[in-house]
Amino acid sequence: MIKTKQADLSRRKFLATTGAAGVATLASPAILRAAGSPIKIGMPTILSGRVAILGETASVGAKMAVDTFNAAGGIDGRMVELVIRDSKGKPDEAAKVTRDLLSSDGCALILNGEASGGTFAVHEVVRDTKTYCMHTISETSALTADPANRAPWVFRSARQGIHDAISGGLYASQLAKAGATRWATCSPDYAYGRDTTAEFMEFLAVFAPEVELVGETWPKIFQPDYTENITNLLNFAPDALYSCLWGGDLVAFFDQSSLYGLFDQFQTVAVNMGDVPVLEAIKNLPSGIHSGNRYHKDIPDTDANEAWNTSFRESGQLPTNWAWQTYTGAQFVLEALKETKGETGHEKLADATRGRTIDSPFGVNGTVTLREADNTLVDYAIGYGQTVSEAPHMEGFQPTGWDVIADHEADWMKRKNYL
Repeated sequence: MIKTKQADLSRRKFLATTGAAGVATLASPAILRAAGSPIKIGMPTILSGRVAILGETASVGAKMAVDTFNAAGGIDGRMVELVIRDSKGKPDEAAKVTRDLLSSDGCALILNGEASGGTFAVHEVVRDTKTYCMHTISETSALTADPANRAPWVFRSARQGIHDAISGGLYASQLAKAGATRWATCSPDYAYGRDTTAEFMEFLAVFAPEVELVGETWPKIFQPDYTENITNLLNFAPDALYSCLWGGDLVAFFDQSSLYGLFDQFQTVAVNMGDVPVLEAIKNLPSGIHSGNRYHKDIPDTDANEAWNTSFRESGQLPTNWAWQTYTGAQFVLEALKETKGETGHEKLADATRGRTIDSPFGVNGTVTLREADNTLVDYAIGYGQTVSEAPHMEGFQPTGWDVIADHEADWMKRKNYL
């Protein structure tokens, strides 16, 4: 798990709130006394282990949205209540927790805060039970891009891997044209890592046909020792490396690799490096690592984003990509509930969500949209920059236009027979 002073403080507060059973009912007594019984939203997520920061920061983001909504009066005085459970990062536990939230805890809908492995397990539960659901963390493209996986009442407020792949491939093509044509990869060995890496390499080749893949290495998720992977990369001797490791795994990989001087030997594109807690947790953060923006208080550089960043940090946590995505997902859910006047039927909520646009601190033009065609998020700020050792930790941000992403995504959808 990533450790910071802020995270330690927040974790103590969080555990005091959730209690020994690992359940957080995030509503004050005043809320519970409001007119009508509260509408319960269940949130399975990861609150223990190496990547507990995922669930901790996602939970803060969800609570910020719910607290603001309830403070404004909820739905004609009827409040919303979050019930959060820990899946421990295990897909089978994520499925069980989701079923328990629906059957035992009386939750009417699901705000899913699981990583990709757990998300596919949750996805099957909500499809089977016809439960309205917002996926807020998983970036595996197939979750919403593949028509075989879709359900009309299931949405995704997380960025989609294919969007990062197009943006990253376009950015990395500049490195290839400057001589970095031999590429290796080091990504986690499960759906998100495999799919996202393949998509990145596909679009790198689209924008720079001269590149070649000279080697791949696939560490297991939550793997403690990366010596074998590091040795493989040294043997590959690439010009550049791509990795979509994330969270505590990315920190461990970088700390161990630095002992071998790995990042002095080639260019590195680490899409998930841009989360502030990751940047601050790495012992000796190298400058010049290429990363996607994830969450950054200056991207977009607006008063609204700065205000959200300040508000989030009052929790004692540092904001992450998971935090803004879950905050955004909760906003969409709450707007849908407001439109249905508190009715929680999956079809009515889906109709109130599909194609909706909301004001957002994270939108390129101040708004984001859940695209009607596949119930997934678009128009959020996306692009790449480079790390610097001191705050603000990233510089030289190059945004990717959504017109560019949409054109290449459409071609990719045709190649995948997803249309």
